Amino acid sequence: MEALQQSLSETLSTGSLGSSGSTGNVANYMGQMAMAMGKLGTLEGFICQADNLRQQTLQQMHRILTTRQSARALLAINDYFSRLRALSSLWLARPRE
Repeated sequence: MEALQQSLSETLSTGSLGSSGSTGNVANYMGQMAMAMGKLGTLEGFICQADNLRQQTLQQMHRILTTRQSARALLAINDYFSRLRALSSLWLARPRE
């Protein structure tokens, strides 16, 4: 997913219309936008697959675990994501050289 995001960023950041706005530049821009839209579609598909997997996992968890075990698992997952968000915030706030 990270590689796909990087590729999308590069596609959008390379090339521009320029000041002349010639037909070639517009065609190039439209081609880049078509590539970017394709990559966004791929990213959307990846996110949908991940969401479906999460949903299936929760359904299986309900079948396999007791109510108490499910509750403890959900609390552990919440704690994990809270720590992950805190770590992400620290990473973004780090001093850059």
